[in-house]
Amino acid sequence: MDSNINTSTSRDTNPTPANQPEKNVVSLVYGLQAASFLVGITFVAAVIVNYIKREDVQGTWLESHFRWQIRTFWFSLLWFTLGLLTFVFAIGYFIMIANAIWLIYRIIKGWLRLNDGKEMYTVIQE
Repeated sequence: MDSNINTSTSRDTNPTPANQPEKNVVSLVYGLQAASFLVGITFVAAVIVNYIKREDVQGTWLESHFRWQIRTFWFSLLWFTLGLLTFVFAIGYFIMIANAIWLIYRIIKGWLRLNDGKEMYTVIQE
């Protein structure tokens, strides 16, 4: 279990109109991640946007979405690379299929929770 995940919250977890520009950025990133199935470079663009705009969402309910999106990128890249390296052994094909399914799940779950105004999980501030 991730030691940075907690069920209590001491942050701004209420969606407000003041959060709308940041919420639009989070939605844009989910859209870029989804578009990566057609144009792969948009996946890289999405994580760049995450890192550039990360400070803007710090301490808000949207911070967990940024963390979710960044982790989605890095773990997907890891599994994609592992799939490429093992592709000649046929197992790589299955790794890449599993990675694609996992990526679709992460995008859909995140986007739905964003639309519902919910955090992905609560991050403990250190």
